[in-house]
Amino acid sequence: MAKIHLLLLKTSEQSLVIRGFMFNDSKNQLVIKENKINFTKYYKIVSSRTMILKGFDELNTFLSKSRNIVIVGHRNPDGDAMGSTLGLKHYFSKKGHSTTVVVPNEYPDFLHWLPGSESTYRFDWQNTQSQKAIKNSDIIFLLDFNALHRVGHDMQKTLENYSNEFAMIDHHQQPDNVKYMYSDVEICSTCQMVYQFIEMNNDLDLIDEDIATCLYTGIMTDTGSFRFRSTTSKTHRIIADLIDRGAQNDKIHNNVYDANSYGRLLLLGQALSNLQIFPEYKTAFITLTEAEKKKFDFQKGDTEGVVNYALSLKEIVFAAIFIEDVEQNIIKISFRSKGKFSVNQFARNHFNGGGHDNAAGGRFEGSIEEIIETFKALLPKYKNELNSSYEA
Repeated sequence: MAKIHLLLLKTSEQSLVIRGFMFNDSKNQLVIKENKINFTKYYKIVSSRTMILKGFDELNTFLSKSRNIVIVGHRNPDGDAMGSTLGLKHYFSKKGHSTTVVVPNEYPDFLHWLPGSESTYRFDWQNTQSQKAIKNSDIIFLLDFNALHRVGHDMQKTLENYSNEFAMIDHHQQPDNVKYMYSDVEICSTCQMVYQFIEMNNDLDLIDEDIATCLYTGIMTDTGSFRFRSTTSKTHRIIADLIDRGAQNDKIHNNVYDANSYGRLLLLGQALSNLQIFPEYKTAFITLTEAEKKKFDFQKGDTEGVVNYALSLKEIVFAAIFIEDVEQNIIKISFRSKGKFSVNQFARNHFNGGGHDNAAGGRFEGSIEEIIETFKALLPKYKNELNSSYEA
């Protein structure tokens, strides 16, 4: 069965017009500039109409020799950032490359068990080692973020002065222009994209337990344990294959979700007690102040997923959490939505942020009280969109 990787496509009732390339199971590569095919004959399409694939053949030629590769994730790395960077690191290592993962700052304790985590450099804490690795690299892979500012100011300056090329693998909207790019906003996670990147290279047989574990973790966390709308049948087939290749789903779930500290559960209770609901706008939000975080011994990752509790309320389609961050002197924001209401656009329009249609982030310079008033003042403008977002 042929597997088709699409770059651009138009659809009609009986055919697809495609630009891109095709890999055949016989391992012969067929490159096609434009062709019409009957979609009933070739049905295993692994990408979408939103896919951007740039410089793929040139990148593969470049990687045909052993290279020094640095793989970078975004600031405040989550499960998808750590899973994708470490999964790609293990893959490139098996291909004979020298690979180093560099992340801007600390990541949650419940991700430190991931295979390869112990060799990861933190740019803020291991700056000398990080700078040396970047300087000596032949190429930098940017994973799970779409723009250099997502790594934070200090690391951004270092990357902007980098003299070699970048390759980006990411699923967020409006990516920066880099020489090599694999972008698709319809894919649920960057870890799924790394799997498909490996698949494009006919290297699925290289996926071992370590790679499978890393990629499973990122897909699981970025899909809310496979419940978000972006979770497709393709995602489930990939998850099944990762389990077959060694990912222990029960162990991974326990390591991520069943490793709460006593303080984190008390902090969750505080957050839920701060919950406010606006039924006329089908909206809810949660606040956490710096004092509340300190009271319950806040650790990196303790607020991960808390916003989803607000979204879980019946009749709520738009949720937010506002977290005071004294270190950065901002209010950190996470937005979630159900249905058609785009929190990506909302965050871009009002809170210097962005992300996905149903999950996005932002920031606000001011106090908790000020952001609450700003947010509440915006809701009437979106009343019609919010009330029609999740119609049956």
